Amino acid sequence: MEEGKGDTFEGVSTDRLKPELLEEIHRKDIVQLSILEIREKIAELEAKLNTDDEGGEWKTRYETQLELNDQLEKQIVSLKEKMEKIRGNPADRLSSIRVYERMPVESLNTLLKQLEKEKRSLENQVKNYALRLEQESKAYHKTNNERRIYLAEMSQVSGSYQMSKRQQKDQLPRMKQNLVKTHPCGCEGKMQSS
Repeated sequence: MEEGKGDTFEGVSTDRLKPELLEEIHRKDIVQLSILEIREKIAELEAKLNTDDEGGEWKTRYETQLELNDQLEKQIVSLKEKMEKIRGNPADRLSSIRVYERMPVESLNTLLKQLEKEKRSLENQVKNYALRLEQESKAYHKTNNERRIYLAEMSQVSGSYQMSKRQQKDQLPRMKQNLVKTHPCGCEGKMQSS
């Protein structure tokens, strides 16, 4: 029996298959390295996306609060104007009382009903604002508690993620060195340029 004849598989010697196998293993290692780098980039982008979502919720709450503050400022200005009219000159107050004295009873009753209606409206507004403030306060505390829980979970996950990331980063240089050392065709320059 001739030498090398027992090492053949369908007419191809193992000496010829070994460099091809090494080349395929090298390509597989490069693909795995690329996958690790892509996963790392995906994790970074997801982390950035998560921080953007949280900011959007707080932005909405902030804008709602600004709108509420604006409405309250307008009411304050209106009430101050009414108070100034009432506080004004004592002679003016007497003249306004005289105006009421001269008014017919029907007009006074109509004015009284209108003032009572305005009073009920203002009381309802105050109740609505108090209820809304209470709801916003509860929602704030609930969201704040959820945020704390979320941050604690993120801290735990981040710790394990950072450890995993460090391990992967520690593996990357070794994998690159192994690829350069084990590459059969001697084309290290090709690999570095890719």
